[in-house]
Amino acid sequence: MEKNGKVSQVLGPVVDVRFTEEYLPELYNAITVNNNGTKLVLEVVQHIGDDTVRAIALGPTEGMARGMDVIDTKAPITVPVGEEVLGRMFNVLGEAIDEKPQPKTKTMRPIHREAPSYEEQQTTAAILETGIKVVDLLVPFAKGGKLVCLVVLE
Repeated sequence: MEKNGKVSQVLGPVVDVRFTEEYLPELYNAITVNNNGTKLVLEVVQHIGDDTVRAIALGPTEGMARGMDVIDTKAPITVPVGEEVLGRMFNVLGEAIDEKPQPKTKTMRPIHREAPSYEEQQTTAAILETGIKVVDLLVPFAKGGKLVCLVVLE
């Protein structure tokens, strides 16, 4: 089975990709496109019918055009976890953005996971220390829950 698709529509960060009849990537899979020499990662967020998926681009889509080849990685976007990443900054793709080398970690986990069960969560209020002073001071997070943090660097 062919695991490649073609871009059928680009609307800003939203990209529709048409695959063959026999194959559609799973939801949350990472798919990649060569956007004029730059590898652009997209995340599948919806099956919209007619062998087409809707994906969100995790980078600029300027220059993308219909007919560009898309490859399914057959895996979700994963990020490094463990002691090696404490105090470091990463983008949503798990790439280091703090001008230090990419850490060598044993474990990579997908960015979309189930929330911890109630048994795993603490019943007492506790603050999650991120190690980022501005975040810890202005936006303290409660331990045991799921959180999403978006950092925009320009």
